Amino acid sequence: MADAGRVIAGRAAGRRLVAPGDGTRPLGDRVKETLFAILEPDLPGARILDLFAGSGAGGIEALSRGAACAVFVERDPRAARTIEENLRRCSLAGESAIVRRSEVRAYLAGQAAQDGPFDLVLVDPPYAEPELLLEVLGRLGDEQAGRLLRVNGRVVAKYFWRACPPDSIGLLASDRTRRFGESALTFYRRRSPDVPVRPEQEGA
Repeated sequence: MADAGRVIAGRAAGRRLVAPGDGTRPLGDRVKETLFAILEPDLPGARILDLFAGSGAGGIEALSRGAACAVFVERDPRAARTIEENLRRCSLAGESAIVRRSEVRAYLAGQAAQDGPFDLVLVDPPYAEPELLLEVLGRLGDEQAGRLLRVNGRVVAKYFWRACPPDSIGLLASDRTRRFGESALTFYRRRSPDVPVRPEQEGA
């Protein structure tokens, strides 16, 4: 199996992770360090949803740093088995870690309402499908999606830097973007439907 880096901090710090294969894009250590330095205050006791989970590195890092639960959604059976292996390697397997073998859109339309609502959602679809990222963000930002993402909950989108998503999508409003070579992260918060969008948050 390919290498997927290490857990940076928390109770599983230093544990090495494996990737399902050379075709995946695990979170690099530099990206992971920046991502979780920003998210750290929101992690203790949080419910995490890791979409297009791949090796599970994002959700595993969150669990290591104190998240209460992480749900990993991955349609590829080999990748799903890899996530389970990584959870065992990090001594994080158990009721707080759930692996769902499902296509992401099908999961969001069904099981997600029973698993949620979530405090943090990580979204990392294939770079060749930017329309899929927009579709998932639209679903999470929909006014009817309160069972999926709590008010003030966070969504982090990872994508090819040239395919930057809008600053606001439905009830999601971005508060920062970080670039790492060809990859970029945009951080969103879900506002209450009762709070009007400020002019600078209107669609990009």
